[in-house]
Amino acid sequence: MASDIVIGKQREQAEAFRQMHDRQRILVLPNAWDALSARIFESAGFPAIATTSAGVSYSIGYPDGEIVPRDEMIAAIGRIARSVAVPVTADIESGFARDGAQIAETIARVIAAGAVGVNLEDTVQGAGRTLYELPIAVERIRAARAAAQAAGVPIVINARSDVYLLGIGEKADRFDHTVQRLNAYRAAGADCLYAMGYFDAATIGRLAAAVDGPLNVMGLPGMPGVTELERLGVARVSTASGPARVAMTATRKAANELMRTGSFEVFGGDTLSHQEANALMAKRGA
Repeated sequence: MASDIVIGKQREQAEAFRQMHDRQRILVLPNAWDALSARIFESAGFPAIATTSAGVSYSIGYPDGEIVPRDEMIAAIGRIARSVAVPVTADIESGFARDGAQIAETIARVIAAGAVGVNLEDTVQGAGRTLYELPIAVERIRAARAAAQAAGVPIVINARSDVYLLGIGEKADRFDHTVQRLNAYRAAGADCLYAMGYFDAATIGRLAAAVDGPLNVMGLPGMPGVTELERLGVARVSTASGPARVAMTATRKAANELMRTGSFEVFGGDTLSHQEANALMAKRGA
């Protein structure tokens, strides 16, 4: 009975998260790398949170690129999901899988960890600048959708294509190639479509008009801001590893300053206090 209640609540949360992609208002989705960062984002008012594969990997001792063992990644996703009350979508890179059966297992475990969405990319990890052939990539999306249905939780699948990110094919062909892939993923069961790369406003607008579903882009310096992205038709913008790297940069600056001066004033100013951090985590999942 308790398990049925948990699944029911998770199902409701997944549907609520899906509604955030209705394109009535852009979804700004920050990427957390641990429980505290997730709580900070939730406390700031964000209605949902994503994980960042890079940030999570760095925080538990690995480089990005599906090097971290799947068990450790899923455990970290679970800690993040348990720390907040808002929906959490998990960056699972290429699913830690090469075939549909392995994809299904990953999806089932991520759902069991508490996530109500996944980010699934079409890069073949460990194979250089290589994407899965389109029919295989489509089957991977179908396997993910089937696994979610079997688990009883209609997760939001954000299907990512790395055509631009990896520089696949001739530059002039990348737009059409990306759209072809994303629309095929949509037909296979994806809810949101993620074109990964750095884009100008004109290209973003063309992508939003050409794909058959909600478009996700990554927020990067130099790209249009949230208001302009919404005007261009973007449904969702995520921050990837940006926040984690901001925190890493602040830590590096503090480390260098402490080493240089020996002064503990580096921990003063507007630094989050021990009491504030404790209070933040005491309210987790509230």
